[in-house]
Amino acid sequence: MLEEIKERVCKANLELVSSGLVVYTWGNVSEATPDRRYMVIKPSGVDYAVMQPEHMVVVDIQTGKAVEGDYRPSSDTPTHLELYRQFPQVGGITHTHSVNAVAFAQAGRDIPALGTTHADYFYGGIPCTRLLTQHEVEQAYEINTGRVIVETFRQRNIDPMAIPGVVVCNHGPFSWGKDGATSVYHAVVMEKVAEMAIKTLMLNPESALPQYVLDKHYYRKHGPNAYYGQTHADE
Repeated sequence: MLEEIKERVCKANLELVSSGLVVYTWGNVSEATPDRRYMVIKPSGVDYAVMQPEHMVVVDIQTGKAVEGDYRPSSDTPTHLELYRQFPQVGGITHTHSVNAVAFAQAGRDIPALGTTHADYFYGGIPCTRLLTQHEVEQAYEINTGRVIVETFRQRNIDPMAIPGVVVCNHGPFSWGKDGATSVYHAVVMEKVAEMAIKTLMLNPESALPQYVLDKHYYRKHGPNAYYGQTHADE
């Protein structure tokens, strides 16, 4: 099982490069095992050009200790671990420094839901966390990054599976999903809707998406009455 997940996590990390979301080593993808005992994550600072499945690192989700692999895990490992511990439906996590999503993070602003592309994937604006305090940064930066994400979703009463992403103030985006590949998919969508939002707000700062349009586009793809795409009966 772990070897299959290593293959998937390596492929998902390489997709960050092919999709244009990362340069150099600016990003990471992880995936949890089905029993949620372990997480497989990209190694820290390893060039994507030479990355192989055997380079992936296995980390115990509860203890945070690396249990398999020859490399140190990503420096963002504590953030991933905190999200897996607190969001039990999340099975894969992606972190990037993609340009447009980072712009919202650096501005300290939510990525607003302004159109149907956004509504197809995120049921409302993608939240921006509060700024970490100096103490939080100096004490345990990566752990507290995860904690401020969890805090944001709980304080705003947001379902993390309905809005599978966040921008951390002055830092950048994290996205998630049922597995690593889905978390990368959401990272790509988040970057695109962030770009659309920036351009839209430049043209019309008062732009808004009516709730009924948001509801229609989100629920036609999600939930028990979803009808977008193909089902077995349609084939």
